[in-house]
Amino acid sequence: MSYQVDENGFYGRYGGAYVPEVLYPNVEELRVNYQSILQDPDFQKELEQLLKLYVGRETPLYPSHFLSAKHGAAIFLKREDLCHSGSHKINNTIGQVLVAKRLGKTRIVAETGAGSHGVATAMACALLKLPCTVYMGEVDMERQAPNVARMKLLGAEVVPASSGSKTLKDATNEAFRDWINHLTNTFYVIGSVVGPHPYPDMVAQFQSVISKELLGQVPSLTGQSYPDYVIACVGGGSNAAGSFYHFLDHSEVSLIAAEAAGKGLDSGFSAAATFLGKEGILHGSKTKFMQTPEGQILEAHSVSAGLDYPGIGPLHAYLHDCKRVRFVPVTDCQALDAGSLLSENEGIIPAIESAHALAALDQVRFKSTDVVVVCLSGRGGKDLETYSQYSSSKK
Repeated sequence: MSYQVDENGFYGRYGGAYVPEVLYPNVEELRVNYQSILQDPDFQKELEQLLKLYVGRETPLYPSHFLSAKHGAAIFLKREDLCHSGSHKINNTIGQVLVAKRLGKTRIVAETGAGSHGVATAMACALLKLPCTVYMGEVDMERQAPNVARMKLLGAEVVPASSGSKTLKDATNEAFRDWINHLTNTFYVIGSVVGPHPYPDMVAQFQSVISKELLGQVPSLTGQSYPDYVIACVGGGSNAAGSFYHFLDHSEVSLIAAEAAGKGLDSGFSAAATFLGKEGILHGSKTKFMQTPEGQILEAHSVSAGLDYPGIGPLHAYLHDCKRVRFVPVTDCQALDAGSLLSENEGIIPAIESAHALAALDQVRFKSTDVVVVCLSGRGGKDLETYSQYSSSKK
């Protein structure tokens, strides 16, 4: 079974490029050229140099003594929170902005939920000298104010999305509209493994540096070739795609994706698309989305702005259906508890998105010999107010 995208841009029955006719030339230009650009030795040399000297790769694989004792296994944290931007997102934005320059584009547009992708895009654009416009839901701008300030300081224009739920879905809608209105000079830097082909595959390839590094780090630290488990949070699913990428063909590695269950799967306030969604088309691809019986997209809910999306990337929908990845639901409270525990006992404040992956550890029964890698996809500085409010509410 192949877990790679096929020549038509599909993972099984998920994927494709469902875009307005006016966008077709831009998407087709990228599809025709992205593989040759990514495989070009000069491109790879420039990308690798920037990932090392600017981003700070490779990121450490840290043995968590607290989590290891708590769960009775060897638990390691892949420290993507130590990337220059504060999350894994910059692995992808550096790559995509380099691609944009190869295609002769002179302007970048992006969407963001938690702000991490927006910050990473703004950083890449400042570094590589391209103007940048980032769309962000008004609700997310309020709960992620520090990242809004960072984007503006980096020179990006931050435009609020005031329609719908005023979160990530709506920011994505606005970014697509901008792209349609500025076709000739603008490149859309998508933040996750979503959107029309070839974006899901391109983003997965840029993020695969995470699992590529694990191939060397796990043997060095543990003496065994592969981890027994790799765990990551999933919204659209970019950090999970990168964490899983080089292990997909190794069935001995169990892969676990933590989805945002919000206030509970049956609460009406959730973002767990593999549990609550069905096949549909949105933002350029066919995948799983939470919908009404009539096919209208439902509003998602998660305490983590980066997971507050009603769907999941087509690769992950496929991995779910063929049972290569186990998906587990994690509620807001479970994630906040897990993030607070790591902060108090290990001195590491995780992004609330990453805290969903930490909480998934409670849903697995490990053997004492198991080697477990959790992708700590981002740092929690942006989430301090949410953590503080939650802590106060428990007192």
